[in-house]
Amino acid sequence: MAPLTVAENGETCTVVKITGRDEVRQHLAELGFVVGTDVTVASRMGGSLIVAVRDSRVALGRDMANRVMVDLG
Repeated sequence: MAPLTVAENGETCTVVKITGRDEVRQHLAELGFVVGTDVTVASRMGGSLIVAVRDSRVALGRDMANRVMVDLG
């Protein structure tokens, strides 16, 4: 288990845990980051990540991406 920020461009991983306050977890869930969902890192721009999750692409800042714990296997 590692934060989403360590995933490489083009790598697909599975969400295993969301950390942070209830409001943060709820916000990420509304964006599609729920346990068991596959996410793919599309690109990096500065400290932000562009991530493909479900049928959309989402931009996440480094702080938010660090709250998404994924299985890199």
